[in-house]
Amino acid sequence: MLKIIPLGGLGEIGLNMMAFEYGDTMLVVDAGLMFPEDYMLGIDYVIPDMGYIKKNRSKLAGIVLTHAHEDHIGAIPYLLREIKVPVYGTPFTLGMVRHKLEEHDLLSSTVLNEIYPGCKLTIGEFELDFMRVAHSVVDGVGIAFRTPVGLIVHTGDFKISHTNIKNMETDLGRFAQLGQEGVLALLSDSTNVEKEGYTISDQRVGETLSNIASQSPGRIIIALFASSISRIQQIINIAFKTGRKVVINGKSIEVSTQLAKQLGYLNFPEDIEIDISEIDAYAEEEIMIITTGSQGEPMSALSRMSGGSHKYIKVQAGDTVVLSSKFIPGNEKAIANIINNLYRRGANVIYEKISAIHVSGHAFQEELKMMIQLTKPRYFIPIHGEYRHLVLHARLAKLVGIPEERILLSENGQIIQFDKTGGKINQNTTTGRVLVDGKGIGDVGRSVLKERRTLSEEGLVMVSLVFDEETGIVIYGPEIVSKGFVFETETGHLLEDAICVVLEIVEEITPDVSNRIPRIRAMVQNALKKYFYFTIGRRPVILAFIQEI
Repeated sequence: MLKIIPLGGLGEIGLNMMAFEYGDTMLVVDAGLMFPEDYMLGIDYVIPDMGYIKKNRSKLAGIVLTHAHEDHIGAIPYLLREIKVPVYGTPFTLGMVRHKLEEHDLLSSTVLNEIYPGCKLTIGEFELDFMRVAHSVVDGVGIAFRTPVGLIVHTGDFKISHTNIKNMETDLGRFAQLGQEGVLALLSDSTNVEKEGYTISDQRVGETLSNIASQSPGRIIIALFASSISRIQQIINIAFKTGRKVVINGKSIEVSTQLAKQLGYLNFPEDIEIDISEIDAYAEEEIMIITTGSQGEPMSALSRMSGGSHKYIKVQAGDTVVLSSKFIPGNEKAIANIINNLYRRGANVIYEKISAIHVSGHAFQEELKMMIQLTKPRYFIPIHGEYRHLVLHARLAKLVGIPEERILLSENGQIIQFDKTGGKINQNTTTGRVLVDGKGIGDVGRSVLKERRTLSEEGLVMVSLVFDEETGIVIYGPEIVSKGFVFETETGHLLEDAICVVLEIVEEITPDVSNRIPRIRAMVQNALKKYFYFTIGRRPVILAFIQEI
């Protein structure tokens, strides 16, 4: 029996992780993260619950990666901390993983194996075949799994884009060959199923950027995702044609461009790139800056430029700033703040809502239909998307001829099983989200997030009170300090009256009462909660520090 176990990415955007299991062999496809949602205060990253993999660690034979985006490779270090296992990926993907493992001090203990489109790999009961797919990062692949029960095709993130950019075409011929061979099940990317028609071409974006460059009198600053290597090459070509020097600025984009150069995915004309420290040696109309921060990241290069704190680049009138990426949901406010600050500094800002300067890396409806028609699967499984995306992709598959009973609409934790009789969703396993906060992994849960939210919205009030152990008389306090609650100078009477509330409780519970300190502590917290809500309509967190000496 073949088991396909989705551990992340089916019911959400990001967190992509899926296990394939047959007999004593298990492979994991991708290990991605999510960035925290608004309510996850203080959280750095979210990774999948890997409990199923840890439970079956003796079966795990490898991790296979489809491409280099964080939502597919970001959780790799957290898995490799627990289980040492080989990792397979294309050269650019492994290059990005290598940098990540260096940061986590895991590189020396990890075996990295390069794979290429067209190569075959046998691991236990699985024979893997890799197909080139177009996406918004180079070196993306889909995977064909030949198993004892049949051929499974996993598209990875893909689009079908007719382009002449190197390493950016989806190998439609290979997918069609697999369809002729006979595909038991197709697992297909659902991210853009709501979009009708076809994705726009990369050439169209290049033309738009070229027009912007020819019409901009001063410096051009282009912010994009660090992994958008093909877009970076387009920008370099435009800079060369318009006689501009190129500056690469931002830690992540410097890493990715250096790697892409080494692998031959980026071609820099001679003497076109200059160091950022040389920028003042050239006229403003001779400069093009490629940078990070298109999502409003607080410490990114573009954020520092917009706030006036960048060491070398001061945005000014005449500058043109291009945000060559889409607005990821949840980042809109941060991006809007950067755009507003750039306008305040006199720059002209161009972004997706006003110009075609970004193209999606995920297939639209007609491309999704084409993938189904090429592979002719017996079963269809929508993957990579929120639940509505999975449902809409299932409906699309039905429109192109997949019978409803052979469309397996699974969510995280719902195990899909295939044997000689067919496929079905038959079991469940525990899945979920693990929160990464600094060096802590999984030690922040719902209760802690609730406390953080209360602190952020209501503030904190601390009461200090010290008693003499022998006499029971107050020898210090009560002292009341608030943080994030009220301006003490403006509402001093509020805290003064709160002291009276505390003293009334102390007088009420005499020294001869058993468990006096715990009782005073509980009553103080309860009384102050009622008092503050009655007087000011707020519910701060109350901490009472009461002790005897």
